[in-house]
Amino acid sequence: MEACKELVANAPKDKVRLGMMWSAHFQDTCAAFGMETALMNMIANPEIYEAVDEKVMDFYLKANKIFYEATKGELDAVLIGNDMGSQRGLMLSPEMVRQFIIPGAKKLVAQAHEYGLKVIYHSCGSIRDVIPDLIEAGVDIVHPIQALAAGMEPQELKAEFGDQVSFCGGVDTQDLLVNGTTEEVKAKVKELRTIFPTGLIISPSHEAIMPDVPPANIKALFDEATEIY
Repeated sequence: MEACKELVANAPKDKVRLGMMWSAHFQDTCAAFGMETALMNMIANPEIYEAVDEKVMDFYLKANKIFYEATKGELDAVLIGNDMGSQRGLMLSPEMVRQFIIPGAKKLVAQAHEYGLKVIYHSCGSIRDVIPDLIEAGVDIVHPIQALAAGMEPQELKAEFGDQVSFCGGVDTQDLLVNGTTEEVKAKVKELRTIFPTGLIISPSHEAIMPDVPPANIKALFDEATEIY
């Protein structure tokens, strides 16, 4: 607990302080079986899959509580999530997401909310079909808008969900940030700010900046994102 307190104490007080809790119970349960066996168990032996998932969830709820208690009143938000999307769609059906992933998400979100924290929920890929389920689970911010994934067009997300949840991402890190010019990056940021005058945290469309992204493009992203028009 002392290490948790020290880390948060060193965070700048004039910035949003974010805890990276991850809590990826779906991914960890799949890792316990092996992905193929886990997905088969969801269909053929769901009670076995759910028993392991429950153990993983118990661990995360206990571990997160330790961190939340140690940092009570010092954090603003946490990031949790599960990668369940591919470039073209979900890795499993929406019905299976609702059965095996959303119940855990609800528990994790409710726990964070008890400590007054906003919840950013991460999943790479095309997850549009289950964004309503994440909203119903209490998620405050969906991360990321993976720019080149099917169905994740910013204008459409804004029109369909903009009054229900916030988003994070949108600046393509598969092609634009890697191969684009600084002017092209700035133009994309301007476009996103026009689509989302509020309700979007502009960032690369992934949870990290990959080593193949030129530093000049990252600077262009941040410069344009913070420009006062």
